Order: sequence, then structure tokens, then C-alpha cells
Amino acid sequence: MTKQKEKLTDRVLQAGAATADITPPLGELVVGGFVPFPATAIHDHLQSRCLVLDNGQTQIAFVVCDNLGIPREVYDRARLIIARETELPAENILMAATHTHSGTRVQTDNYRPRIVRGIADSVRLAMDNLEPARIGWGGIDEQSEVFNRRWHVTDSDLLKNPFGGIDQVRMNPPRGHAALVEPAGPIDPEISFFSLQATNGYPIALLANYSLHYVGGVNKGDVSADYFGVFCNRIGELLGATSSQPPFVGMLSNGTSGDVNNINFRHSGEQYEPYEKMNQVAELVAKRVKEAHDHIEHYDWVPLSSTVRELKLKFLKPDERMRKYMVEILTKSKAAPQYHQYELNYAERVQRLLDGPDEVTIPLQTVRIGELGIAAIPFEVFAETGLDIKDRAPFTNTFTIELANDYHGYLPTPGQHELGGYETWMGTSKVQLDASEQVKQTILDMMNGLK
Repeated sequence: MTKQKEKLTDRVLQAGAATADITPPLGELVVGGFVPFPATAIHDHLQSRCLVLDNGQTQIAFVVCDNLGIPREVYDRARLIIARETELPAENILMAATHTHSGTRVQTDNYRPRIVRGIADSVRLAMDNLEPARIGWGGIDEQSEVFNRRWHVTDSDLLKNPFGGIDQVRMNPPRGHAALVEPAGPIDPEISFFSLQATNGYPIALLANYSLHYVGGVNKGDVSADYFGVFCNRIGELLGATSSQPPFVGMLSNGTSGDVNNINFRHSGEQYEPYEKMNQVAELVAKRVKEAHDHIEHYDWVPLSSTVRELKLKFLKPDERMRKYMVEILTKSKAAPQYHQYELNYAERVQRLLDGPDEVTIPLQTVRIGELGIAAIPFEVFAETGLDIKDRAPFTNTFTIELANDYHGYLPTPGQHELGGYETWMGTSKVQLDASEQVKQTILDMMNGLK
């Protein structure tokens, strides 16, 4: 009995955190819209932010990168380097993108090596910074900055889709429009987080999670981490992290925001200067996290575990009617009238799906930190799915990080597929119509296994 007590009290939790610069070269194409354009200025540097946990039995790392979305191939290249340069199990690393719309493509020969090396460096440096630590977690609601962007509207002209049809809902309808009826889905207002402190109480790192797509409001051509980057700096200031040896690392991951953004469509809205709204949102989110952080308990040791499972899904394929329609779009004269402004974009996307593979294998990951459960999903996930995972998970606190370990577009629920709208269009959504249910059930099974 005495020996067992001594063994338990000898357990030590260690944590380390670090960042590495992954700012793209100027001239790389900024993505996030239908027409990419070259990056012409660096407003703020992009980062790969990492924290590592080690409880003496298990090591787990979290990496959050300032980027729209990163394919598995890039993450896997980084994992190979990490496996060579550290003793951290590569399968125990959760990697994700924030979804800033003012970053650039990662697949180019010019940028890919930089972001791969940056991810690996952030992990290696975080491992070097490991020290005895304490951990705590919590959450707080802030619904003023999240709005479902899919709306039922009464104007059929707002509901046209690029396949020659009419949807039941519209993504990003005109603000303050008379045709607005109601949002087509819920929001998740919770800001979840976990916090790491040195044994003397000094802040080491904090990883937060909020289901907000992004904020935007940058100058065209600017490279920026969006509100995610502003939050990361501000939360350190609010927590009193002033030392630079090693520096505090703030992190903000994207939750389930595939159908959520920062626009209140009921109102026409005021005009903001570039970066003004972004800073307002980041300030509010950071202050709310600080408010909740003041009341959490930090633990000297917690159980840690991580599991990864591969899930096979079928790619969507066009039926005969859609194939015929897309051929008409691809072959008609440029001077011919358009039914939808993006009909050519989607004809090309549908053709790629038709010519591409029939199925894809995606990585799903779950992590346990004491009574906190974290899910990692490689899609832009709808808030409804995230809320259901939180409700049914076996942990006291749970959140989901989207755009994690890979990137495969949107993941609407079956009910939202029936309503139509941008996020459900073939080419925006790429996998089988019940994929969200398959993903959700797999995640819950994995979490129950961890518990």
C-alpha cells in the first residue's frame, strides 16, 4: 500500500510549447475564394504553434497552423521528420489548420517545404521546452460572434444552384434582406480551452477552440493569420505571460464552423476598417477565456491517451442528368447567358469527381486529457454535428477540432444535404451523403474506448 502511494505521488506531468514561422513567400496564391490572387504583403506572420504533453506514460502533441486547410500528404511529410528528430510517437500528434482565408496554398513546390519544416520545428522545439507542469480546462459561452450562415429565404432567385436547380436554403444571403426567414441550423457558442502552467503557476500555453469560420476584413493581397493570430497574442497578455524564456504559446483551433460565420444577417451591418472587426472579435474571445480561466482547477497529473482510426468513405459521383447538364455548361459559348455565376466552376469540380477515385480513407483522432475529450475531424464540420458529439461523449468536457490531420471540404448532415445550399453542392461537399453520421459514430466509439 505504501509503495503504491509513493508511486502515485511520483507521477509528473510535463508540458512544452513553441512556435515556428510558416509565412509563405510573396507571390504565392491566396486562397479562400473562387479566384485566387497573389500575396503582395505580409500583414502578420503565420505560425505553426505546438504544445506537447508528457505524463510519464504517454506523449501527445497538438499542432495548429495558420492556413486554410492542409492535406494529409503535407502533415505526413512533417511526421516523418518528427519521427527522425524526436522520440514523440508520430501517431500521437494532432495537426490542424485554423482556416484563415488570408493564407496561401501549401501544395506548391515553393511553399510546401517551408510549412513541412515549420511544423516539424515547432514540435521539436516544444519537446526541448518540456518542464514539470499543471493542466486545467474549461469553457464559456459567447454567442454574440457566431451566426449560422445558411438561411431559409422566400426569394427563389437567391436559391439558384450551379446545377440548374433551386435549393431550399442560401449560404450568406444579402444582409438585412426582406426575404430572410430563419437560419437553417444551430450555432455552438462555447469557447473551450485547456491551460498549461509551470509548477510555480507561470503560464506555459493555452489551446482554445471556437466554432467560428473566420472573421476576415483584410486588404486584398495581405497574408494574415486572421483573428486566430490576434487571439494567440492577446491571451498571453491577459494571462500575464511576460517572460520570453521560453515564450508563452497561445493557440486557437477551429471548432465545428462549417455553417457558421461572424455575420449577423438580420442587420445590414456597419462598415469596418481593415483588421478592425478581426481585432474586436479576438479581444472579446480572449477576455472571455481569461474570465473562465480564473475559475478552473489545475491538476498536477492526468491520464493521457490518443487513438487514430481510418474511415473509408465513398466519393460523390454525378448521376446521368447532372453529367449531361455539366457537359452543356463545359461546351457552351462564353457569350451564352448564365443560369448561375459559378456554374462553370462546378462543372469542372464535378468532372474531377467523376474522373477521380471512387473512395477515400480519412483519419479520425480522439484524445483524452483527464476528463476532457477532444475529437479531430478532417472536414469543415457543421455545428449540429459538433453539438451532438459534445452531448453524447463520455467526458465531462468535450470539443472538436475541424480541418485536422487532412482536408476534404465540407461535411453537411444528411438533413442539410436535403436542403441544398453552397456547403452541400457536389464539389464543395465530396463524400457520401451520410458521411457526417459515419464520422460522428466512429468518433463516439473511439471516445468510449478511451474512457
